[in-house]
Amino acid sequence: MSKEVDTRYTQERELSWLRFNERVLEEAKDERVPLFERLKFAAIFTSNLDEFFMIRVGSITDMTLSKQTHVDSKSGLTPSQQLQAIFKTVPGLYKQRDKILSQLEKRLRTCNICNLAPSELDGKERKLVERWFRDYVQPVLSPMVVDSHHPFPHLPSNSLAIALSLRMGTERCFGLVPIPRNLPPYIQLEERGLRYLLTEQVVLAYADTLFENYQVEEKCVVSVTRNADISPEDEDYDVGEDFRAHMQKVLKKRARLAPVRLEIQGGASPELQQYLCQRLNLTDAQVFHAKGPLNMGYVYSLENKLPQESAAALCYPPYTPQWPTGLAKGEKLIPQVLRRDALLFYPYQSMEPFLQLVREAANDPAVLSIKITIYRLASTAKLVEYLAAAAENGKDVTVLMELRARFDEQNNIAWAQRLEEAGCTILYGFEGYKVHSKICLITRREKGRIQYITQIGTGNYNEKTAKLYTDFCLMTASPAIGADGAVFFQNMATSNLNGEYHQLLVAPHGLKNRLLDLMDGEIEKARQGKPARIFVKVNSVTDRELIDKLAQASQAGVPVTMNVRGICCLRPGVPGLTDHIKVFSIVGRYLEHPRIYAFGVGEETRIYIGSADLMTRNTERRVEIACPVLDPAVRRQIRHYVELYCSDNEKARVLQPDGSYTRVERPEGAPGIDAQAALMDEAEREALAAAQAPPAPERRSGLLSRLFGRRKE
Repeated sequence: MSKEVDTRYTQERELSWLRFNERVLEEAKDERVPLFERLKFAAIFTSNLDEFFMIRVGSITDMTLSKQTHVDSKSGLTPSQQLQAIFKTVPGLYKQRDKILSQLEKRLRTCNICNLAPSELDGKERKLVERWFRDYVQPVLSPMVVDSHHPFPHLPSNSLAIALSLRMGTERCFGLVPIPRNLPPYIQLEERGLRYLLTEQVVLAYADTLFENYQVEEKCVVSVTRNADISPEDEDYDVGEDFRAHMQKVLKKRARLAPVRLEIQGGASPELQQYLCQRLNLTDAQVFHAKGPLNMGYVYSLENKLPQESAAALCYPPYTPQWPTGLAKGEKLIPQVLRRDALLFYPYQSMEPFLQLVREAANDPAVLSIKITIYRLASTAKLVEYLAAAAENGKDVTVLMELRARFDEQNNIAWAQRLEEAGCTILYGFEGYKVHSKICLITRREKGRIQYITQIGTGNYNEKTAKLYTDFCLMTASPAIGADGAVFFQNMATSNLNGEYHQLLVAPHGLKNRLLDLMDGEIEKARQGKPARIFVKVNSVTDRELIDKLAQASQAGVPVTMNVRGICCLRPGVPGLTDHIKVFSIVGRYLEHPRIYAFGVGEETRIYIGSADLMTRNTERRVEIACPVLDPAVRRQIRHYVELYCSDNEKARVLQPDGSYTRVERPEGAPGIDAQAALMDEAEREALAAAQAPPAPERRSGLLSRLFGRRKE
């Protein structure tokens, strides 16, 4: 008999995620956010929901097919019950989004930014759009009548199509017009401001002309979402088959997986909906109606077309990531990092110092090797150029490339080929375990001594997202951390997941147990009446064992503060169980992404940064790294960041015992604190002060300069 699930202080994962996406949607209606940025938050909400259905709903749908009964350890629900809860919650989110989107579109029209309907066009505009449809769109369309001679076509996931009810005499049938993805998402009218029509609305308007022999009784825009939860490590493939070729097969398969959602824009008769559900093998509960666009990816390209004065008024002011004041610009990075640890905080500070470090290493005669793990890269990446140059310069370059980074597989395959051609050694990780760690190890020999420079990150080596996500990048010449890094890469090359490390916490076998031990240490302090504290900043919390240990800490009187951006299956504030735990979430201009695990109070606090969320997949089924922060100045800086996040009363929302979120209440007369805005301001002020100050090699003052300090020999 299975053990009874205790759900007194836990909640269902998927509903927690939907509440996170609701917080994203709240940014779209926040009057303090610039108007066009609010439209982008509505677009982010929409794409988030797409991925949620592709991945999470797809995964749970697969579980319903299993003959084994599975009960969720946080909610006590079966997969079928989880799906019912999701399908009950999501329609309300669609209604919220449509209402917010309608209000935004009305406001944008006052700024002459207009998403037009074909019925709004004057005679001249109508002729322009009709000509565009006839000459540019219609030639690439493939309208079809679905009958016994024409089978229902495959509709790619999240693509748009026009569905129609047709009549010829007394006979009724159905038609489809898939909209090719190579068409532009909209046509812009060449007038003052930004006036445009979405392509699907143009095709919808002229769909009647594509079926001349039929009477069109109704028509609507539809989109099918398909299950994309392929776990390649669980797939069978022939022994000895090239893993790249296997992944390419997986990508081809993904496009044809089973539907999990049907979206309909506008109304559809019960007959048309029933027909589509029958053809797609969906239930009515899996059909979602929307008034707004089903795909909002077009919003991001609109930003580049905004008139300059509109962009200034409607968008966030441009922000340029700053060069950190603790590193001398224009001087070599390797000697500076050998002297003292350096912490970069993206996007407030630039990724350029790390890239410069790798570029220098590629050309440094003393450098013997560069080893790095890569999970996601931008479509253009300086990092790859520098690694390739290092290999071409005779350095031993090893790249552990994770080909199973969801939706980035094809990009990673291409980069792996490029690096291999340059002479790099490419490793592909482990069957059954994704390598999600972010570590780069530079090994030097100078004056007969081996030196290590180790970089540990909380985010990917992606030069694009480093301007959009908040993340830490620690660069250290600590011999102990470097030695662990060397052992790590040896273990990766020999498929050893059970290696022993002195400083680094490495999943799947060394991270979770150590975190549990550190929590136990704080519990013991509290029981002895000593000051104790646990702070965690992650994206998600789902690991049941860690959740139970945090609850145990609360019951022992340990104050636990958790900054969790997205999913949190732990419910804080439950009397007698989690009443010493506070959980808050921040959703703002940048995507919060750092992982911090801190234990203790004051200068004695043990601080780790790393790549792992507190999710079972991270702690047990991935290769992850957490690194101790040893430098006192860097530790103080991270503590400052933590205090700032905990003081946020503009963007922070607090998780309640029932799983809902409420905005932080700001005391009357207290200043507003937006942590992200404050960090941008600090970085800019520090950089300006550094630029105006006379050269001073040992000058270290102000907030951000506490990032750096002399290494104790």
